Formats: sequence, C-alpha cells, structure tokens
Amino acid sequence: MTLTLAQIALYSGALLVLFLTPGPVWLALLARGMSGGFAAAWPLALGVTVGDMIWPALAILGVSWLVQEFSYFLIVLRWVAVAVFVGMGYLLIRHADHKISSDSRLTRPGKWAGFVAGLIVIIGNPKAILFYMGILPGFFPIATMTWVDIVLVSLISAIVPLTGNLILAGFVDRIRSIVASRGKMARLNRIAGGLMIFVGLLIAVT
Repeated sequence: MTLTLAQIALYSGALLVLFLTPGPVWLALLARGMSGGFAAAWPLALGVTVGDMIWPALAILGVSWLVQEFSYFLIVLRWVAVAVFVGMGYLLIRHADHKISSDSRLTRPGKWAGFVAGLIVIIGNPKAILFYMGILPGFFPIATMTWVDIVLVSLISAIVPLTGNLILAGFVDRIRSIVASRGKMARLNRIAGGLMIFVGLLIAVT
C-alpha cells in the first residue's frame, strides 16, 4: 500500500461532507424509513454501496491510462478537484434554501425494490465516474497506486456513505424534522457548502 493516513483521512472527510449534502438518496431513505422503518431503508443503502465501490475503481483505472498517455494530466485534474469542491460548495451556499425533490421510483416497497433502486440511482448516473476522475487525483497519486490502494479507496468510497446512510435510516424520525424545515435545511446546506470549499482549499495547498 502506498497511500498515507493523511491522504486517507482527507478523502474520508471529503466523502463525509459529500454525504451531508442532501439529495435523492437522502429523501428515498427518509421516505422508506418513514413508511417501513429501518428494515425498508437499509436495502436501498446497500444498493447505493455497490455503485459507490464500482465508480471509484473504474475512475482510477481510467485516469491511470490517461496519465500514461499525457504526463500533465494529473496537474490538470488536481485543479479540477479544487474547482469541483469549491464550485459545489458555492452553489450549495447560494441555493441553501432551495427544496430538494424526490423520485417516487426510489420509494417502492420491498427489500429487493429498495436494493435495485439504490443501485440504479448510482449506476444509472454515468456522471459519477467523471466526478471521481475529477476529484481522486486531488487526494491520491494515481500514477503510483497499487491494486491494494484501489481496493482500499473503493472500500472507503462505499463505507463512509453506507455508514451515514444507515445512521440516517436508523434515526429517520429525528432527521425528518431537519428535512421538513426549510430554515434548518438551509443552515445544513450552508455548513456543507463551507466544508466543501474548505476541502477544495486543502487540496490546493497540500
């Protein structure tokens, strides 16, 4: 393994910040949890986890090939990572009081339906691999990563959001009040946006 604890910690923290940004998966977990409890919500979280493991691995392999062909590509992607986090943070703060919309296809009852919905919401979004291709070089030396490193990054990419999703599902009754309140949601978005900008700045100076 070539990755350092500092690199792993920074990446894990960035994933945590991304998890704190509400989206369709949040609402699907909340809807399923409110209708069927934790038992209805955890299959969706597992489905999401499969995609969270696949996309980073594919992104690393794709970036590794590009680095072999274009030596300057890592430098470009490093600043892409900075722009992605700072840009997302700015947009979150600017639109902090906007409501998020749900997709009713994610809330169909049944464990298998929940798992498939979680899988589709991740695998069905090809922009995810572009996102990971943009940010991963800001955290790790892609050109020198081993298979052990790739597996570790994929596991971290899955475990951090999975842990958050399961906690969200377990405390759905308490978190429901946050999502229902426009003011509290705006505050949460501003905090998450500020943290995203902070992560982007850390990538720029480290």
